[in-house]
Order: sequence, then C-alpha cells, then structure tokens
Amino acid sequence: MEWISKSNILIVGLGLMGGSYAKALKRLGYHVTALARRQETIDYALANRIIDEGATGTDADLISRADAVIFALYPHVFTEWIRENQQFLKPGALLTDVTGVKRCIVYDIQSMLRPDVEFIASHPMAGREVYGVENSDDRIFREANYIVTPTAKNTPEAIEWCRSLGQILGFRKVSILTPEEHDEMIGFLSQLTHCIAVALMTCSDNRHLVDYTGDSFRDLTRIARINDAMWSELFLLNRDDLLRQMDLFIGEFRELRDLLASEDEEGLREKMRLSTERRAYFDL
Repeated sequence: MEWISKSNILIVGLGLMGGSYAKALKRLGYHVTALARRQETIDYALANRIIDEGATGTDADLISRADAVIFALYPHVFTEWIRENQQFLKPGALLTDVTGVKRCIVYDIQSMLRPDVEFIASHPMAGREVYGVENSDDRIFREANYIVTPTAKNTPEAIEWCRSLGQILGFRKVSILTPEEHDEMIGFLSQLTHCIAVALMTCSDNRHLVDYTGDSFRDLTRIARINDAMWSELFLLNRDDLLRQMDLFIGEFRELRDLLASEDEEGLREKMRLSTERRAYFDL
C-alpha cells in the first residue's frame, strides 16, 4: 500500500489535533517530526516522546525530509504556509490537513501547489474543549468519523492513501465527500450546534444558574467553551452554508414556539416523536 512507504511524517501545527495525530503515528512506528510556533511546545513534545524531532518556525531540512505532511493550522495560516514554504517540500510528497472548512481553501491550495506534490484534504470529526499539545490524546479518534474531500485534481492513489490514514488512526468510519458536500454537512452538524451552545450561554448572565443546573444543560452547552479565534474564522469562511442552517433552525424553533403558544399538545408531541425517531439514527 502507498501509505506504508510514507514513513517520515511531518506535522505542521502541534496543538491538540496535531499532537493527537503525532501520538497515534509514533505509536504505530512512523518517524514523526513537527513544526510549531513556540519552543515550549516542541520541548514538551520531545520530553513526552510525542515526536522524534521538532523545530519552531520554518525548518527546510525537516520539511524536505517529509514523505507526508499533515497540516493542523487555521485556514488562513495554512494557505500562507503553502505560499511561503512549498519550495522546501520533497518531490512526490503527499499533503493533508485537519481543517474544518474545505471549499474556501482546497481549490486555492491545489491551484497554487507545485505539480510534483499533491494535497488531498481531510477532516477528522474529533476534538475536545481543551487546547495545546499537552492535552493531545489519540483516543479521541476512537468512535469518531473521518472525512476525505477529494477534487478532480486528486489521484486515486492519493485518495486511497488519505483514506488509509483515517483507518490506521483508528477512526470508526471513513467517508468521502466533495468539498461542497462537506461544508453543507459541517454547517449543520458542527457549526450550527456550536452557535446554539453559544447562544444558550449568552442569553442569561445569572451566575447562580450553576447551582441549579442538571446534566441536560451541561451536555447541551459542553461545546460553548469555544476557541473564538478559530471558530469565528470557520463560521465566516462557511458563512453561506451556516446561514442557511441557522435559518432552518430558526424556522423550526419558531414553529415549536407557536405550537406552545397555541397550546397545541398534539403538535408538540408530534415534534417530539419525530425528534426521538431521528435521534435514534445516531445510536446505531
């Protein structure tokens, strides 16, 4: 398999997700190197045997030795990195990412990339509400989903390599979507849910609520502890898809409110039965 020969893996961006990739790949026997902004990050990763080698900033030697590169960067930083550093990439290198939006960056990166390297985008649907390499944990991939988002510029070999990456990392299910399908889906499953959690937490400033809350509120607002820099960028980059999903939700919420206002018990129960039926799909 093509993946087997790609034994020297460089991870650019060593936070929670980059660190989790590094832990999984090093455990599987790959030579893992990393680039990060802060020396403290590299020192921690080396001391805890998360990576084999690392450096801050741009290290042409580490970049040129990598058979494959995994980018765990904010979208705009990812694009800038390719523009400024792609000359150091080894010919034949395969690139992938963990970015939460696709349509707005995949085509741009593929159009600017050298013809002797290939970028095949992917998205691990995993994470935690903590940050930094010190919180990395490759167990977050278990029972999670992984999405490959190829375009017409991708070769079958690169698509298979990326799909196999998801498998060896331990993801429960590996799927293939177009960048457009991905962004529509992520607008609903991830971005809308984060918007709802944020709205719940910002609609009341009563600090005594913590004394009375139960598990339902805690579960529903778990993702409200949010990285504002990253998520605002993702929301804006996927604005059209997210606005459509928000409008659909607002319409459903207004309908539920109207049923309550009109004391339509059967209508309320029908909504709840439909909700219960659809939620069961996720328990299979």
